[in-house]
Amino acid sequence: MVGWAGLKGGALCSAIHAHLRCGDPFDVALVRGILNQVARPVRCLLDQWIYEGELRDNNDEFFVSGDDGVAEDKLWREKYAIRKPMLPSFVPHELAEKILLIGKSIDFIRRACRDRSPIGGSSRESKDDAVATIELTFGDVPGSPLHQSIDLAYRETSKRLLEILYTKYNFLGHLKAMRRYLLMGQGDFIRHLMDLLEPELEQDAKHLYLHNLTGTLESAVRATNAQFDDPDILERLDVRLLELSAGDTGWDVFSLDYHVDGPIQTVFTHDTVRRYLRIFNFLWRAKRMEHGLASVWKSQTSRTREIRWMTELSEVLHLCYTLGASMMNFVNQMQYYITFEVLECGWAELEKAVGQANDLDQVIAAHDTFLDDVTNRALLGPQSTTLLRQLRTIFDLIVQYQRAQEDVFTAAATEAERRCGNASNQGEAGETRRFIEEDVYGMTARLGVLTKSYQVMVIWACIESGVPPPPLYLCRLSS
Repeated sequence: MVGWAGLKGGALCSAIHAHLRCGDPFDVALVRGILNQVARPVRCLLDQWIYEGELRDNNDEFFVSGDDGVAEDKLWREKYAIRKPMLPSFVPHELAEKILLIGKSIDFIRRACRDRSPIGGSSRESKDDAVATIELTFGDVPGSPLHQSIDLAYRETSKRLLEILYTKYNFLGHLKAMRRYLLMGQGDFIRHLMDLLEPELEQDAKHLYLHNLTGTLESAVRATNAQFDDPDILERLDVRLLELSAGDTGWDVFSLDYHVDGPIQTVFTHDTVRRYLRIFNFLWRAKRMEHGLASVWKSQTSRTREIRWMTELSEVLHLCYTLGASMMNFVNQMQYYITFEVLECGWAELEKAVGQANDLDQVIAAHDTFLDDVTNRALLGPQSTTLLRQLRTIFDLIVQYQRAQEDVFTAAATEAERRCGNASNQGEAGETRRFIEEDVYGMTARLGVLTKSYQVMVIWACIESGVPPPPLYLCRLSS
């Protein structure tokens, strides 16, 4: 009995239990009797915890500890924990985790979900039967009465908690809403929203107003299939503006937002929503590139007819077409990878994992794994910092290309109008020469520099990601 001074609760049970390993049957019987009596208070605390979800451990004897200062929205993740020094040696850690989860689930149902209905195994009859049939010195043998009672309580409480979250709080509906809106799964809505927002987002970010953007968001919802979504979900969909920096346009600071409250905040924490927004910002910028290049192509097909007769523009227009086609191909390939290889595959795994989850911890783990996988595979992880920087440079070059092409067609249209209006042809040769030497040559050089810069960045991005660079780019750069 040396060394038992100051021990109590689970720690004292562990010290006594160690003496059951001696070979003398008399000593074993004596120690077992002592252990039965010493373990009785621990067993009472255990019954209160797994059947009532209450922790009345005034003397700190139980192996589950609670922090009453934790806010309700952090109840599941931070309020309760296993106190390892008080965990009896004959209680396996896996069983202790189940015990922790049972009481935590009951407390979460009562406090966070505001549900006071009976939970199968927490009924008084189940509790009395368990206390009458289970030996106080519960052993660590799977299939023992204690294990069976704990497994039963675990299944019933976990099932009840998930039922409440799935039905009363529509957890799966909100999860799918995150996929549709923040991860851009609702394609028609995102496309129409971009079309409506384009005039506003092209201007300086400091000229944006939330009420105007919110009105545009509502118009996009009414005009697309998003209008058929649950009204509660649509009310949570909102617009936010990111922190402004000098020179930012509306495209740089715009973001969708989704408000979450109640018990589902246990899964969609503030940090989790911020991770969704970070992914959204990257997807939004990539989608903007696709949207912008599509607008460039439309402009090419319509405006080229007006200046086709100006033969001196053939080289400039060829550069515009080839660079635009190359950029469009790159963006489409990247969009395919992110949409299908990352998001769709990850979402299928998440749906499967959530469908097979037995408790809330497993749901949270599956959701966190999904976000980790999307973050890392979508090039937003710490290991992809260099590649992400190169992608952002490529995006900037695409924006510069859009502006360059707009300047080409604007200058060409101005020159065409001048020539058509100069009926006397007075000074025509000089003006045409000036247009060729100053505007055409300048635009050709500008597009040539953009082409070289773009090709270099694509090659470096390919090397960084382990993909062979396009051979045509290497040939052009070496020439």
